[in-house]
Amino acid sequence: MESIREDFEFFNDLIKGIAAQFGEQCEVVLHDLTGDYESTIVAIENGHITGRKVGDPGTNLGLEILRGSQVNGNRFNYITQTKDGRILRSTSLYKKNSKGATIAAICINYDVTDLMMAKRTLDSLTTGGQQVEVKESFVSNVSDLLEALLQEAQEQVGKPVAAMTKEDKMKMIQLLDLKGAFLVKKSGEKICSYLNISKYTLYSYLEESKSQTERNEDHE
Repeated sequence: MESIREDFEFFNDLIKGIAAQFGEQCEVVLHDLTGDYESTIVAIENGHITGRKVGDPGTNLGLEILRGSQVNGNRFNYITQTKDGRILRSTSLYKKNSKGATIAAICINYDVTDLMMAKRTLDSLTTGGQQVEVKESFVSNVSDLLEALLQEAQEQVGKPVAAMTKEDKMKMIQLLDLKGAFLVKKSGEKICSYLNISKYTLYSYLEESKSQTERNEDHE
């Protein structure tokens, strides 16, 4: 299969079936990752969970898969959080074509907020085994997604932009690259504005950081 459009009816019925099985607290999303990342959602059930709809973009996790920063993209039973503080237990599954390129994703987000506030006797229902906390940004436009990536990268650098050295900015740009930020249209302009650098400086730093990474790998 080279595109989910070849069997869209099946995938659409699949997400409807999962949502019907687990109820209105379970959001199920179908992403087409072969086109523009600004509009990957082609089908969604119970979109009120994250406030998204058909035509909205994917999350930061999808960008990392397309960028190649994550080799095995499938994630099972991880905990994440919406902008309004709802706690979700999520699973993300990715579909590849015959050439190994990622073409689609099915994401299940179950709102366990109320369950987690209940008694300990409900823990087995809310946890479902060992979980890893993952930071995932659910947004309705790529501008918000890029803003979330910028803030996360800055937190990892640990400095305000005004106090950043060249090395700090290079590190932040490298982090953004690994998270797939440069796959977003016109991301370079926003990153330049955020870091107060020129576009020439941005790509110079990016190339320099890649060269340093390659040299470090050669010495390992």
